[in-house]
Amino acid sequence: MDADHGGRAAGEREPVWPKVTAPPPAGLQASRGPDTGDPSTHIPGARPESSPEADPAGDDGTAAFPRSASEAQGQSAPAGPGPGGGIAALSLPYQVVAALALSVIALLACGHLAMVFLHVAPANTLTKQHGEAVDDWIYPEFEQNWKLFAPNPLQQNIAVHVRAEVAGADGRHTTRWMSLSHEDGKAIRGNLLPSHVHQNELRRAWDFYTGSHDDENRPNGLRGELSERYIRRIVMLRLSEHDYGGTVERVQIRSAVTAVGAPAWSDEKVNTQATYRMLPWWTVTPADLPGGPERERTSAGAEVAE
Repeated sequence: MDADHGGRAAGEREPVWPKVTAPPPAGLQASRGPDTGDPSTHIPGARPESSPEADPAGDDGTAAFPRSASEAQGQSAPAGPGPGGGIAALSLPYQVVAALALSVIALLACGHLAMVFLHVAPANTLTKQHGEAVDDWIYPEFEQNWKLFAPNPLQQNIAVHVRAEVAGADGRHTTRWMSLSHEDGKAIRGNLLPSHVHQNELRRAWDFYTGSHDDENRPNGLRGELSERYIRRIVMLRLSEHDYGGTVERVQIRSAVTAVGAPAWSDEKVNTQATYRMLPWWTVTPADLPGGPERERTSAGAEVAE
């Protein structure tokens, strides 16, 4: 056997492998002056200053030592994580502004949810005391229609028709009835992204009218007069897409209500004949024409300026 586990060969007094000594303290290595070539200034086992990196094992089998503290400090440290993102990255004034904006948005969202809840909830003390405020917030943009899920869902199809009295070169004549609901249905059918106007504008306008008028078509307040102007403007906007050979002077609107028929497997008998609600003839004013409100405001401003 040439050598024992301690690295000493038989008959020899010195080990075959050099002793591995601990690296010098950081203070000693740092306090050492420039290399003068004197072996006495070097610590046994320390890596030479000239080699920036030591191999895992030298050619002579010596073990490599970690770099000294001074060398480690000389190397640039990896960049640490930057400042946090989001609001934390802003300066203090901007943080305050962002926090206030988020608080306002959160309060508005909570208030809106509370109003919607009170609108769809059964009658209670809050809705009796503050029902007007709830309605003012909800109508008309945020109305919730839960009839689809009610025990008695809608079972009628409602179509809105219009006819016009036109004054032309050949005199006056009355057009045939035109189904505005059918025109909207054609624009929706087969369209993957149908317009919100075609889906809801006419339907909501008619609901607005019937909800603010009695059975004799008399308005029950300011909302009734507003609903009349609203539906006249929609009708004139749709009629402007057609050429009737003259100027539309009066319009008449009606609704055709048809009950949904019973399914084939049911013995229920349902009358599917259409019933009509006829409105009186309305004289068309400049405010009812497309762009009329803007023209009115312009002319009013010109009169005030004069």
